[in-house]
Order: sequence, then C-alpha cells, then structure tokens
Amino acid sequence: MASPGKRPAISAAGLPSQIPDTDPEETAEWLESLDGLLDSDGKHRARFIMLKLLDRARERQVGVPALRSSDYINTISTEMEPEFPGDEDIERRIRAFIRWNAAIMVSKANRKGLEVGGHIATYQSVASLYEVGFNHFFRGKSHPGGGDQVYFQGHASPGIYSRAFLEGRLTTEHLDGFRQDASRGPGRSVTSYPHPRIMPDFWEFPTVSMGLTGLNSIYQARFNRYLHNRGIKDTSQQRVWAFLGDGEMGEPESLGGITVAAREGLDNLTWVVNCNLQQLDGPVRGSGKIVQELESVFLGAGWNVIKVLWSRDWDLLLHADVDGKLVTKMNTTPDGQFQTYSTETGDYIRQNFFDSPELQQMVKDYSDDDLRKLGRGGHDYRKVYAAFKAATEHVGQPTVILAQTVKGWTIDALEARNATHQMKKLTVDDLKAFRDRLYLPIADDQLNDPYDPPYFHPGEDAPEIKYLHDRRSELGGYLPERKPKPKIVKLPGDDVYTPLMKSAGNAKVATTQALVRLLRDLMKDPEIGQRIVPIAPDEFRTFGMDSMFPTAKIYSPHEQNYDSVDRRLLLSWKEGPKGQLLHEGISEAGAMGSFTAAGSSYSTHGEPMIPFYIFYSMFGFQRTGDFIWGAADQMSRGFLIGATAGRTTLTGEGTQHADGHSPLLASTNPAVVHYDPAFGFEIAQIVKDGLHRMYGYQNEDHPGGEDLIYYLTVYNEPVDQPGPPDDLDADSILKGLYRFRYAPEVQGEGDHPTAQLLASGVAMPAALHAQQILAEEWGVAADVWSVTSWNELRREALDVDRHNFTHPDEDRRTPYVTQALQGTQGPVVAVSDYMHAVQDQIQGWVPNSWFSLGADGFGIADTRAGARRYFLVDAQSIVVATLAALAKDGKYDPQAVAVAFKKYELNDPTSTAGVHQEGAGA
Repeated sequence: MASPGKRPAISAAGLPSQIPDTDPEETAEWLESLDGLLDSDGKHRARFIMLKLLDRARERQVGVPALRSSDYINTISTEMEPEFPGDEDIERRIRAFIRWNAAIMVSKANRKGLEVGGHIATYQSVASLYEVGFNHFFRGKSHPGGGDQVYFQGHASPGIYSRAFLEGRLTTEHLDGFRQDASRGPGRSVTSYPHPRIMPDFWEFPTVSMGLTGLNSIYQARFNRYLHNRGIKDTSQQRVWAFLGDGEMGEPESLGGITVAAREGLDNLTWVVNCNLQQLDGPVRGSGKIVQELESVFLGAGWNVIKVLWSRDWDLLLHADVDGKLVTKMNTTPDGQFQTYSTETGDYIRQNFFDSPELQQMVKDYSDDDLRKLGRGGHDYRKVYAAFKAATEHVGQPTVILAQTVKGWTIDALEARNATHQMKKLTVDDLKAFRDRLYLPIADDQLNDPYDPPYFHPGEDAPEIKYLHDRRSELGGYLPERKPKPKIVKLPGDDVYTPLMKSAGNAKVATTQALVRLLRDLMKDPEIGQRIVPIAPDEFRTFGMDSMFPTAKIYSPHEQNYDSVDRRLLLSWKEGPKGQLLHEGISEAGAMGSFTAAGSSYSTHGEPMIPFYIFYSMFGFQRTGDFIWGAADQMSRGFLIGATAGRTTLTGEGTQHADGHSPLLASTNPAVVHYDPAFGFEIAQIVKDGLHRMYGYQNEDHPGGEDLIYYLTVYNEPVDQPGPPDDLDADSILKGLYRFRYAPEVQGEGDHPTAQLLASGVAMPAALHAQQILAEEWGVAADVWSVTSWNELRREALDVDRHNFTHPDEDRRTPYVTQALQGTQGPVVAVSDYMHAVQDQIQGWVPNSWFSLGADGFGIADTRAGARRYFLVDAQSIVVATLAALAKDGKYDPQAVAVAFKKYELNDPTSTAGVHQEGAGA
C-alpha cells in the first residue's frame, strides 16, 4: 500500500497500482498461480500466458492498456492464417516477370550517354506486398463500391510500369523511354516517379516527395468519410492504401497526422510500411529496431498494428522454441546485424545468430543453404495475404502493416548492400545470376550487351497473363489509373457577386471580410453551395467566419456530445458529421492534406468539390510549399486564401508573421494563379473567373476544367471600398493591370509633370493618398493603376517572349503590360506591401523609366503607419519616390526631392507615433 500522504505509483507499463483490492485473497491466488508457473515452466512460458491473458482481456473489452511493443515475431500466428486463395506458383512467376522488367528498365536507362538514374532495389523489396494487393485486394475504378485509392511508393515506380507492361497498358517503347519525358516525344515514355501531371491517365497520387504520402493518405481517407457523412457520395466500400518506407518514416510529416486517423476511427485506411531496414546510405536503425520503434509509436497513437517479419520457413523453428530462446534472439538482434545476415553465408548465420547450444540444436539438420534461405515475411505471399485480410476486416481503427523485407531482394549484387540506392546498372554476370534466380527462359546470348538486355513477356496466351487479367477484372479494373469523370455543376450567375461590385459608401471593409462575405453567399447557392469546402487551421474566428458555425457547422465524425461553453451566444460552436467546415486545429500541413483531397475530388470521386483554404499568408507557401507542389502535381483545384497578408498589415506580430514574399514563392509554382486584389469588386471578378476556369466545363480549350490553384492575398486592414471605375474592363483585372484612377486636375499654368503609380493590395490606399499629395503639394499629375497580379503580368510576358523566340518568322507579339502602359507619360513608381522583387519582376517589359518601393527585410512589430514609414512604402514615401524618378528623368528639380524627404521625415519612423489606426488585431 502507498504510505499516508503519498500519491500511489503507476507502473511504467501504465497499469494502475493505486486501485483498491476488493478481494485480497483471490488476488493472492492469482499471484501464487503466476509464481508457480514461473517456478515450474520458466519466465518465457509465464510471459506467453500473460500475453494470452492480455489478448483475451482486450477481446472481452476489459480495458487493459496496450503494451508499447510485442515480440519481434509475426502478429498473426500460423494457426490464425487464412488459406491463401490464389495460385501461388502462377503469382510467383508473374512477380518474377515484373521483377526482371523493372530492373532491366532502370539498367537500360543508365547506359552510357543516357544515364538518367532510377531505382532498382526498392521495388525488388516490395514486390510481394504489391502483388498480393494487385491480385487480391486493390479495387479498381469499375468496382461497384467505387474503387480504392492507392498511394504507390515513388521509388518503386519501375515495378508498377512493368506490371502495366504485362497488362498491355504500356509498351516496350514506353519502358525504353523511362525518365525521358520530352526527348522521346509525346506519349512515348514513362516518367520517373508517380507524377499525375505528366501522366494524367495513369498516376493518381504523387508520392515521391518523402513524408507527403503519409499525411495526404490520412486526409484522403478522412475526406472520403466527409463525403459520405455529408451525403455527397457513398464511399463506405472504398479503402485508402499507402505504401511507405521505414526510412521515410523519419520525415516529421510521415507521422505528423497519425493521431488524426486514430481519433476519427479511419478503418478505411491501411498503411504498409516496407521495413527493409535501409535508408539511402545505410541502415535505418543500425543499433536499434525500427519495427519495434514504429510499433510503439503507432500503438500509442491508437492504430491497429500488424507485424509481418518472418516467412513460413521460420514456422517450424518458432513452434519448436518452447523456452523462448529463439524469440529472445530475435528481440535482441539489432537491425544492422539483420542486414548483415542478409548478405552473409549460412555458416556465418549459424555461428553468429544461432550462437548458443540450444539454438544450434534447433538448426542441426539445416544446411548452410537452408539457413541462407530463411526468409523475411514481406516476401511471403501467405503471410502478406493474412496481414492484408486482417487489415481490411479490422473495425474502428486505421491499420499499419510493418512488413520486413530485404532491399534489392533476388538481385545478388544488390541485396541488402549499403550502396544499393546508388546502384543503377547491372553487369552481364549480374544479369545472368538474376535471370537464374528468377528461373526465366532467357538465353545467355541475349545478355551479352549489359545495356540492352531484353524485356520478358510470356505471350498474351500464357496462363500467367490470363490470370493477371482475370484477377484485375474481378477487382474492378487496372491500377493505377486516373479517370476524371466529374459531374457537371452549374455555376452561379452574376447576382451572387453584385454586393461586392458596389461601393461600400463611408464604411471601410477589409478585403478578408469581402472575401468571406462572398464565400458565405456562395455557400448558399443551391447548385454549388454544398460543394464548397471551407478549410482553416484553427483560425475561423480570426477571419470572421464564426458566423458560419451555427448553420454550416464544423465537421466531426461524431455528434457533438457536450454543451459548448459558448452555447448561449448567437455564433456558438457547433459540430457534427454533416458539418461543412473543416477545422484542422493548429496544422497547416493537415489543412493542405484536406485541400488536396477536396481539390482532387473531381478526379478521384467524380464529385467536384471547391476548397477555400484560408490561412495566415506567411504560413502557406513558406510553411507548406511542398504540399502545394504535391497538390499541383495531383492536379487539385481550389482557392488558397492568404489572409492577414503583407509585411506591414499584421501589426504587433513581428518577424515571423509578416509576409513580404509569398507572391514570389507562389510564382515558382506553375499551377498557381496569384492575385493581390485591392478591392472587393476585384475579388468578385477573380473568384468568378477561378470558378469558371476550374469548374466551368464549358471551356472549349479545357472541357474538363483547368488544373489550376487560385491564390488570393487578402488583408485584415479596413479600407475604403469605392466600387469599380465606370470604364472598367473586367478582363483587365484578370490580366493583372488596369488604370483605376486618372490624375486629378492640377492647379497652375502650363504643362505639369506626369507619372504612373502602380500599386497592389493594401498599398493601393497609400498610392491614392500619394496621388492627392502629388497634385496638391507638388504639381504632379499621377495616374493610379491597380496591379491585381504582378505574377500574371510576368507570366504572360514570358509566354509572349517564348512565342516570339520560337516563331521568328511571325510578327512579334507585345506583352499585355507593355500594351497597357504604352503611350503613358512619366516614370512608373511601383509599390506593394511585399519586397521589391515582387514588383521588379515586370520591369523588363515596362516601357517607362522604373522606380519601385518594397518592404524588404524581416518584419517588425509596430503600428501600420510605423511599419510603413520604416519600410518606406507609405504615401509620403511614394510621393518622394515619384519626385526622385521625375528628377532622374530631368522632369523635376532635384532639390525638391531633398526638401520633400526632410518635410515628411522619411528617415524617422518615430514621426508616425501619433497616427491612429483601426482594425489592428490579428
């Protein structure tokens, strides 16, 4: 008993010791029984009985805490294995054909003079795992239940191509064109990794950027449930499979979302971790055990864990291990040593693994060759099938299968070698040994040239090919396959955009508010309203979206079973299975997982969904840029909303929260269309255009919609919303530039100096103020132009330059930005709330002399006025910059520049200390 005044201890295993004993005598009897078992049969037998009791306790739902790890043996015992339903001999031959073609494909791609790289060893280790899936589990698009979504391991792509070759979906020409996307010509090659954008009819999910597969697969499985619970599509029979490497699990993103999968009970999700114990340069956990480490992590997160470690060759030995000595040896042998055993002789294994009299007695009748052939479970069809079947039948939890394999298995030159990842070619001797290991009927004289060995196909009438087709036919078609057949959706008319097209009068409205208002109205649309997926990482209230809580609700797979603390408020927190808002907690990566799944739903499910992911702009492209690239590769569509954008608008937040560069990061992604709107009416036109281009399937050039992502930077600063100018051409907003306001009349006689002020986003009010000061105080007539997109102006100009370069015999075209400014008088002064490089990217196509202002450097915490004076992007800075540009052109007195600089105290941010601001909070 615990001593008085002291808290009772809790054991390291998590078993509570402070619970009062209501029947000490019965407890004593159980303890005596355990002692007797220990004395009579030893600790290994006692341990076995204890584990059996724990299993039974869980079966009876006693609630005993899970152990952190189990013995280093298969989770499913031999006695519990189901019958293997396939023809193992035929499947083994199919696997041999694919193994050969995958290796040959990479080796040929690395002949002298080409040498484009590739990976041989990964597929060789994972082949059995894939083949059991292809032949018995992975359901294709034509399956009545809708088909599975399979994330194939990127480095294993040669094996997937080789299977498609046997299926007749790819030719030898395709295989010979491995990693030659352009030079072979259209449709005559296969790309390096799973890239849907390059092979849009084949690959469905990009996976080779390490770590993204895990998180994206979790949010895909979750989104499947979201669609089902909201009544948009029945996804109850669809399963998500994700294949990952044990080294890849070191990426934080790989494990970053596993608690989400457990918390939401995603039993439609199965991960298969190929534990070949090797990273790129060496063992994953040389002195440790990666399988045991992962088991404890997943068990702790609430997953169902199945280990597939040993092939059937070990069954007799494990059944004979009555004293547990063999299991103890397995438990205590580190991964680095197991890797070595995969490369060593049988005698070495006998002397070093079976290194005790008891263990040597167990294998006394085994030859050295028998010991070499003791295999890993991930290569055994029966063991893998049992694990896959158990995973698909498990209810209430996601499942992870930890399958032990040997990297480069069946290729003697590669097996378990540290340099396997870098080995791209096979010698003549390697090829012959590989052929013999696979029992393929290929003559020696066909292997004399190591750079041009033949692919192997047994013929369309071969039993293996018929079996392969029959299995895929029964499972619903071939995989991977991407077949976008989206439903046609009717987009809303102009009425929904009308409120933003009007002047707000004296009211000041932040562009974030304007965007949210439009989003709210779109969600009411009878056609597309239910298809809109608002996403935010724990910031819905920050962006003024809490008004959606009572009606749209936050999505949760469970009913709200508690009284919300704000339940008496009008805008109280509401959640449930039919909720529309995806609230991702503090996880931008998770939000991108949801965005990707929602944005590609038109393809994966035939259901066009329209994600609006709203986030602090600083934490979009900077924090999750890799996920955005993955979304672009997957051809996801939707709207990314970089709210609280700009380097000077998020007052008080300081260095890390001040976005001065996201437009530049966005410009590097070819799928992203970025706009930096200044006014609500611009937002209305941009969103309307985005919906039309991505989801309006009437576009003749893109009948299935365009594979784009619209990125809008919006601000939390209330500004005047004057409405559009009378002569506005809406297309000019979409092209990126239009004249918003002509110069006011300047008092005085004679000609007045002229200038052109180009501004975007929240810099527009400063430019308009500067226009007024220039006219009233300095006699300068300046037009103000709204630059809705610096990026799109540059992109179009580059396209024009490329056309002119590649069509030298045709009349030269002129970029839009050049046309728009052609004939305007005076220098251009360009300003935004971002660094100079954002504006400067169009300088080469501007016909006027150029001067830009930008907010370079780290962000600072201050008022907006203070920050803008510090970065020299406020109205007074624009005025002085305009005078300086005119003086440089000989159009203004240079002395006036110094006078103006001193007058406005541009070198003294303290001069703005008394300037008031509104709407400053984040």
